[in-house]
Amino acid sequence: RASEPSGRIAQVRTQRASGQPTPSSTSRRQVPLAALIASSFAAVALAAPSRPSQASSGKYPVEAAESIMAKKAHGTCVASPQDSIRYGASGEKANNIACYNRDYAERAGYFLQTSWLKDVREAGVTTYYDVVTGKPLFRAPVGRSFDDFERESKVHGWPSFRDEEVVWENVRSIGDGETVSVDGTHLGHNLPDGKGNRYCINLVSIAGNPV
Repeated sequence: RASEPSGRIAQVRTQRASGQPTPSSTSRRQVPLAALIASSFAAVALAAPSRPSQASSGKYPVEAAESIMAKKAHGTCVASPQDSIRYGASGEKANNIACYNRDYAERAGYFLQTSWLKDVREAGVTTYYDVVTGKPLFRAPVGRSFDDFERESKVHGWPSFRDEEVVWENVRSIGDGETVSVDGTHLGHNLPDGKGNRYCINLVSIAGNPV
């Protein structure tokens, strides 16, 4: 079972409800994202100027209102996850993380228990699809080698994408850094570092098949 929300998560939820800006969220089951968030934000503060909003500057991420995650037919999702998903990932975990969750993540390093890296290593650029709708969400690696993509993902514990690897037609960011699909699938969080935006994404949320 998932652990109870920490004091940090309670603070995030309180701030959300009151309309205050929030730090990014904390992860599920084992490894909290709080430490990653703190270090990431510190790096950005030291290495980069404040980022203007996408609407005014044309820069990423493309932002959306909180209403994009309103209750739908299946939690925040328009339907339940696909019956058979890629990489040997858990359908139950996909359902819990993608559709009935805003504040938690799969266990850090979970993808090492799947066939993900083996399946995509020789494929060149791989497209990753929404586990619910089958829409393309990410393509990677773009602008770097597979080894660099793998290394960064392993260091942080989750598949980690950069701006140029996001299919922005189908992906949005909410004010606290939560990264979601346009259909309400929870994907992960944007945890910027000294190189820019880094989208730390749950594998189960992007292990769908194209439709």
